[in-house]
Amino acid sequence: MNTQDLTIRKIDPTLHNEDLAPLPHAKRKWGWFEIFNVWSNDIQSLFGYTLAATLFISYGLNGWAVFAGILLAGFIVMFLVNLTGKPSVKYGIPYPVMARASMGVRGANFPALVRGIVAIFWYGVQTYFASTAVALLITAVTGWSGGGTFLGMSAVAWLSYTIVCVFQVALFLRGIDWITRFLNWAGPLVYLVMIALLAVIWWKTGSGLLDEAGTIFSGQGDYAGGPVAAFFAVVGTMVAYFAAVIINYGDFSRFVKSESQMKLGNFLGLPVSLAFFSLLALLITAGTAVLFGELLTNPADIVGKVDNLALTVIAALTFFAATVGINLVANFIPPAYDLANLAPSKISARTGGLITAAVAFFIGALWVSVISEIGIAAFVDTLGALLAPLYGIMVADYYLLRRQELDVQDLFSSAPGGAYYFNDGWNKRALAAFALAAMFSVASVWMPALEALAGFAWIVGALLGAALHYLLMRARPAVAAIPN
Repeated sequence: MNTQDLTIRKIDPTLHNEDLAPLPHAKRKWGWFEIFNVWSNDIQSLFGYTLAATLFISYGLNGWAVFAGILLAGFIVMFLVNLTGKPSVKYGIPYPVMARASMGVRGANFPALVRGIVAIFWYGVQTYFASTAVALLITAVTGWSGGGTFLGMSAVAWLSYTIVCVFQVALFLRGIDWITRFLNWAGPLVYLVMIALLAVIWWKTGSGLLDEAGTIFSGQGDYAGGPVAAFFAVVGTMVAYFAAVIINYGDFSRFVKSESQMKLGNFLGLPVSLAFFSLLALLITAGTAVLFGELLTNPADIVGKVDNLALTVIAALTFFAATVGINLVANFIPPAYDLANLAPSKISARTGGLITAAVAFFIGALWVSVISEIGIAAFVDTLGALLAPLYGIMVADYYLLRRQELDVQDLFSSAPGGAYYFNDGWNKRALAAFALAAMFSVASVWMPALEALAGFAWIVGALLGAALHYLLMRARPAVAAIPN
């Protein structure tokens, strides 16, 4: 379907700029390979590896059960992003504009701001993880490992962190085409490096690798809710890891030529790529126990202990590239759009990106000394629980209430009679649904009484947000499908 011509009716300049405008089909250049690489880089980031490896050794499950849980999470995420990606393929609009249909043309600033804040947190954290690869490279080549520490980071760590921050901003300023090319070579190369790393570890350990993998697969330890609860906690945590991308997936799918290309890229990039990567992570992590007497979950640490300079240099560069790539796509571009949505006539996506980088610098700097003390699973689940209701509200509104039809004109109009004007531009019912659902989903991560739901925080939040929004909106005059 061709994007509607926004010149027919008066467009409010406070709701519109070039970055937020519908993208015509003629300007869409992405196919399944670009979507595949979005997911591959997300999965292959240093934080993604650390999370996968941690799940294998933390829940007391048989390793094959953990592997099955990760694979199931891949299919669930694929289904979820197919839902949020479809309207943006159809209309060419990014997430902040899509959110106006459910939250109101002014009310959409709130979910955009929430999503932007979460993305900025992720951006800072992923920047730190990317910097560990650069630090590894500097140490391997020069032998310098840094002196004293500040906020838990040595001098070489601070230098590496600054280098990554500057590099990411420079690449972002080059535009989406440069970022796309960066992703397209970084994603496949990571797999080659991981296979090479596994080969070196297997060669050094011999049969000990499979023996140690069997130990991990034996499922030692207990999870408070039992094995079934542990399995679904693994699934829930992996879904929560992708929560930031799930909700604003329209920021990427708007660049895709067709829905079928999007779905193929989602299938190859999620369940297929996630399964292969997780298996490599398991075997490599098992090998670290044999070689070094400890289970290492950061591949930068693993590569640093493997006595092979060439592999160290190549792996450091590759993991740096993969982490930077997904950081730009998943955690830099979305808040740039989200901040632009707050004041389109004053803030461009470029300006929003610079604001994001400035705030995220301090967040990443505090990862070692403050944020990591929360624990990876709790950190991921909390951010996911906060975003989950927004996903449920948006999907329920588009598919159940509006029957997959939007008036693109009114998404950029502040006229009181507009389809998405509600009360002074705010849909207070949607905001109430978010508040109630978010309080419960975040509480399920931290309240002892709701401990059994901790791993399901994202799923619970999304379902509760969708249900509350649907019920509250049905209690008002019926929301008719909006014709094109």
